[in-house]
Amino acid sequence: MKRRPGATGSVGIIVLCPHFAPDSAPTGTVMTRIVAELVALGHRVHVVTSLPWYRSHAIEPGWTGRWIRREQTEWGSITRVHPFPGDDKSNLLRRAVGFVGYSALAGIQGLRTAGWFRRADVVIAMSPPLTLGLTGRIVATLRRAPLIFNIQDVFPDAAIETGAITNRRVISVAEWLERISYRAADAVTVLSVDLADNVRSKLPDPLRARVHEIPNFVDTDVIRPLDRNTASRSELDLGNGPVVLYGGNVGFSQSLELMVGAARLLPDVMFLINGDGAARASLEASAADLPNVVFRGYVDESRLGELLATGDIHVVPLKAGLARVSVPSKTYSIMAAGRPVLAAIDAGTAVPQILADSGGGIAVAPDDVDAFVAALTTLLADPEAAVAMGEAGRRWVVDHASPAAVGRSYDALIAELGSDRRRRRPRWRRTPKSAPDR
Repeated sequence: MKRRPGATGSVGIIVLCPHFAPDSAPTGTVMTRIVAELVALGHRVHVVTSLPWYRSHAIEPGWTGRWIRREQTEWGSITRVHPFPGDDKSNLLRRAVGFVGYSALAGIQGLRTAGWFRRADVVIAMSPPLTLGLTGRIVATLRRAPLIFNIQDVFPDAAIETGAITNRRVISVAEWLERISYRAADAVTVLSVDLADNVRSKLPDPLRARVHEIPNFVDTDVIRPLDRNTASRSELDLGNGPVVLYGGNVGFSQSLELMVGAARLLPDVMFLINGDGAARASLEASAADLPNVVFRGYVDESRLGELLATGDIHVVPLKAGLARVSVPSKTYSIMAAGRPVLAAIDAGTAVPQILADSGGGIAVAPDDVDAFVAALTTLLADPEAAVAMGEAGRRWVVDHASPAAVGRSYDALIAELGSDRRRRRPRWRRTPKSAPDR
């Protein structure tokens, strides 16, 4: 087992994250596997997260009744705190209060876990919510540890681009919190070169070297190519013809109107939108007259491989201007399942580059129905070429985005921060007295 970089008697790694298994949020899946890889490398890890709530935006049955739940594990501990959830994403004040309340509770438990104020090797905090950045800094300071701030989406940029936040005072406060959170971290990790450029542009020159690119990953052993004739096809009466699938958050960041527009022009093709979110009700209303558009809520994580196999072509849509502040990590999962990707996303950003490098799909301009339908028609007209794209994407993911590779990247960063911290540590030496005059 690898020796941990910290000094004897330290508590190891403290992770502050909004979701963790068994919560079904994508960021929870990411952090759960990163923790597993760090444990495999010999680290002890103490996770502070929320009670499971992502699926229905309410604490799940079996987890209610207590604000704080703790469990010991073979590799450390998990502390779960109340997330103060709400299902109205338009109520920004309610969401902000919830984030602050959760971050405060998480911070207290981050100090308490494995002994009050004992030194840690490192603290890792995940955003969103952005408020965990300063929480992480407080915990790291009192634990005498460096802070790694993991950015999944750049906030508030994404919310501004989609119009979710328009109040200038709210925007100013959020941008201030973003800047000081980046500056407070010893390292900031982002998922792509686009996000790295975005974050670096908000830091002074001396601090830009703190930004590191570590992509999310996909478990290629669990998600792999499967037969297209799945149970979901039968359950949803999708037939044996081509299925164009979107799976994920049905929000205002995703250009899912493209799927509805394409369905009107391609009545012989089935379109499956699998997920939930703030935009689902309005999207269902716009597709109410289309028998070839089917909606379904989130499936259990155990059925993810089946879901991915159900689609012959998968759609990754993101509204114009958002690709530099948010990376759809679902792209890796689609490629791991051996299915071609049709991305409607800003040119020159991470996903189009991945598709170009891998040959795993096609990218078109965002929010352009004509370009989207033209690319989709091309894929549908040549099923053998589409299958070949899926196979190429699978090979690329196996080579470039494995969990072990991501775990090693975090392990190396933790070791680097530990070395830097030891080099900067002041050496308090007693100054020898001058020899007496003779």
